[in-house]
Amino acid sequence: MRFTLYLHPLASFCHKVLIALYENDVPFAPVTVDLGDPGDAALHLSRWPVGKIPVLHDDAERRIVPETSIIIEYLQDRAPGPVPMLPADPDSRREARLWDRFFDNYVAVPVQKIVLDRIRPEDGRDPLGVAQARATLDTAYAMIDGQLSAQPWAAGDSFTLADCAAAPALFFASIVHPIPEAHASAHAYLDRLFARRSFARVLAEAQPWFHLFPYRDAMPARYLRP
Repeated sequence: MRFTLYLHPLASFCHKVLIALYENDVPFAPVTVDLGDPGDAALHLSRWPVGKIPVLHDDAERRIVPETSIIIEYLQDRAPGPVPMLPADPDSRREARLWDRFFDNYVAVPVQKIVLDRIRPEDGRDPLGVAQARATLDTAYAMIDGQLSAQPWAAGDSFTLADCAAAPALFFASIVHPIPEAHASAHAYLDRLFARRSFARVLAEAQPWFHLFPYRDAMPARYLRP
C-alpha cells in the first residue's frame, strides 16, 4: 500500500482528509494513533514533531506529509481522481483555498476551544475564551449562509477542498453551538454534505467513537443513526 494515513477516527481534521480520499477512491492504510499512550505518542512525534494528526506517509517517495490542506493537495498531485479537490482555474482555486482556511480557522478551531474547555478541571475553565469562540461561530454561520445562498458548494458549483473542510467542522459545530434556524442556506448546505457518500462513510466509521465526544449528550438523534 503506497499511502498510510495516521489518524484518529473521531478527529474532525482527520475526517477532512478521509473525505478527500473517499471522494476519489484512493487506496490507503489507516493507522489509529493514540496520543494518550506514551509509546504511540513518541512514535508519532518521530514522524511529525508538532504531534498533530493526521499525517500521511507516502511509501513510494518515502515522504511524510503533514497538515490537512497540504495532504489533500499532495494527493491531488500524486493520486488524482474524478473529483478535483482544487480547481484548475486560478480564481476558482483561490476561492477554494480561501474557504478551506475559513472553515478550519473560524469553525473547526472555535469548536475545539469549546470542546476542550468542557473537559478541563473546573478551576481551569476559560469562560471568556468560550464566549469568544461562540461569537466567532455566530459570525461564521452568517457568512456561510450568505456564501451558500446561491451555489451548492462552498467555492461554487463543484465539490472541492473547501467542502472537505466544511463537513466535519460544521458537523461538530452544529452540536456544540447549533446553527440558527434563520440560516436556511447553511442548514441546506449541511444537509447536502450529509448526503455526500464520502462524508456518510466517514461518519459511519466514526460512530463507534462518538461516546468519547464530550458533547455526546447534545448530539441530535439524526447524527446517531447507523
